[in-house]
Amino acid sequence: MLRLGPLLTSTSARLATRHTLATPSLSKFRPNATSFWSPTKASRSYMTERPIVQQASGISWRRMAMTAAGVAGAVVVIEGIFNRETRESLSLGERSLLHQSFQYTGGGLVLTALAARSMFKNGIAFRVMAANPWVVLGVSLVGGIGSMMGVFYTPPEKTMQKHLFWLAFNGFQAATLSPLFFLNPAILSRAALYTCGVVGAISYVGATATNDKYLNWGGPLLAGVTVVALSSVAPMALPLGIRGLAITEAISLYGGLAVFGGFVLYDTQKILKHARLAEQGLMKADPMNEAISLQLDMVNIFIRLVQILSMNQKK
Repeated sequence: MLRLGPLLTSTSARLATRHTLATPSLSKFRPNATSFWSPTKASRSYMTERPIVQQASGISWRRMAMTAAGVAGAVVVIEGIFNRETRESLSLGERSLLHQSFQYTGGGLVLTALAARSMFKNGIAFRVMAANPWVVLGVSLVGGIGSMMGVFYTPPEKTMQKHLFWLAFNGFQAATLSPLFFLNPAILSRAALYTCGVVGAISYVGATATNDKYLNWGGPLLAGVTVVALSSVAPMALPLGIRGLAITEAISLYGGLAVFGGFVLYDTQKILKHARLAEQGLMKADPMNEAISLQLDMVNIFIRLVQILSMNQKK
């Protein structure tokens, strides 16, 4: 039976990395109106700037079609490069656990998105951004890791208790992701589409690769996510210059994309291995536990794509 310790270490690091990026400070957004008092004229003046919520722009269906074609081509190329030796078709147990894991992943992402949108409409997102970032980071980490451990350590037989921990985990996810709705909805839509394409392509590669081909990536990926997490926290804790900030931002964004793309590959093969162990009676299949790791991978990829698209829009 596989030990749960390394799994908790890996998922906790991924959760910490995500929280450092998903809880922006209010100072990063320009206010809608800034007022000041003029003692000479004894009157109140206002300077109106760009609204805090960016207006949605039209969706380019041509760009969407080109993106879909690019993702399809990338799948073919990646499959040809990494999977020259493919495996036999999935067994019934492997296929079942893989499908159930992705169903829980999709359900968790939909639940998180709906809850985050509701929190944004109720003003919770503004209060999260206005609060001390270290307090937000600490509370979200304690709540997120605590509920995640509750999911991991609750056996599948305790359905109600396990689902309550799962709902709590998605609730903490939603609270820290709700400030993203201040951004242009078109950017969020594009980032979500790109995330689905990237994760779908990499998951397909992992599912069709030979058994355990990418499971030895666990150590390097854990080291990589540690570096990404430190580079995300560095601007909050260290007095860095412009060049230092640019370097840490590049590591956090582009290095994070590579690391979490590798985690999708690793987690997909881990699901298949757990399915084979369950078929042999060595462990119990638990799709909810598998879904937590995949959900963290997708959220981390999504956040980085949102930041990259936002940076490109400002140029």
